[in-house]
Amino acid sequence: MPKRKNTFSLWRQGLAQRAVHAAWSWVQRTGSVTAEHPAGLRFGAIGEATRLAFPLGTVFGEPWIRLGSHCIIAEQVTLTAGLMPGLDLGPDPILRIGDGVVLGRGSHVIADTAVTIGSDCYFGPYVYVTSTNHSYDDPHEPIGRQWPRMEPVEIGPGCWIGTGAVILPGARIGRNVVVAAGAVVRGTVPDHAVVAGAPARVVRRWTAEDGWQPPLRTPAPVPIPDGMTPGQLRALADLDEEAMARLAALEPEG
Repeated sequence: MPKRKNTFSLWRQGLAQRAVHAAWSWVQRTGSVTAEHPAGLRFGAIGEATRLAFPLGTVFGEPWIRLGSHCIIAEQVTLTAGLMPGLDLGPDPILRIGDGVVLGRGSHVIADTAVTIGSDCYFGPYVYVTSTNHSYDDPHEPIGRQWPRMEPVEIGPGCWIGTGAVILPGARIGRNVVVAAGAVVRGTVPDHAVVAGAPARVVRRWTAEDGWQPPLRTPAPVPIPDGMTPGQLRALADLDEEAMARLAALEPEG
C-alpha cells in the first residue's frame, strides 16, 4: 500500500511549491525588458508600457529594432535584425513594430531586410515572419551555404495572424486581414480579407459595395454596452438559459 504522508510533510511541500512559484514570478518580473530596463537601452526605440516577457528568445541587432508603445512581446519570442549579430546595418531601422502589437509565445520575426508590422496587430503563438529565403540555384553546393534571397515584408495595421502561420519574404498584407492558423502567406493580400491554406488564398473579403463575400455564417458579436460594470457582467454569466431568454424578450425601456 502507498505510504501515507503526514500533515507536516504536506504542509512543507505546499510551502516549497509556493516559494518556487513566488521565486519564478520574481524572476519573470525582473527579467522582462522595458524602456526603463538596462537591456531596453540597446534597442533603437521601445515605446511606453511595452514589455518583452522573460525568458526572451533569440534577440540581436537591437539598435535596428523599433518597438511602439503598449506592445506585449510574449515569452520565447525571437526578434532579429540582420543576418547575424555585430553587423552595421546603416542609419535606418530594419524591424519596425507599431503601437499595441501582441506577439504570441514562441513567435519569430526575422528581419534580414526591412520588416514592418503595423499597429494593433495580434499574433497567435508560434508565428514565423521572415524576410529571407534560402536559395538552391547551385545543385552542387549545400543549400545552407548559398547566398539567401531577401525581400521586404509589410503587415498592415489591425491584422490577426493565427497560430503557426508563416509569412514569407515579399509578403504585403493589407489592413485588418485575418491569416488563418497554419497559413503560408506570400505575395499581396488585399485589405479586409481572410486568407487560409498553404499557399494561402483569399477565402473571404469585405468591400464597401458588397460587404462580406461570401456572407458571414454567424452574426457579429454584440459589443458590451457602455457603462456596464464587472459586477453586472458576472451577474449575467450566472443566469441560466431561461432567464436569459426572458431578459432578451424585454423591451429596451423595460
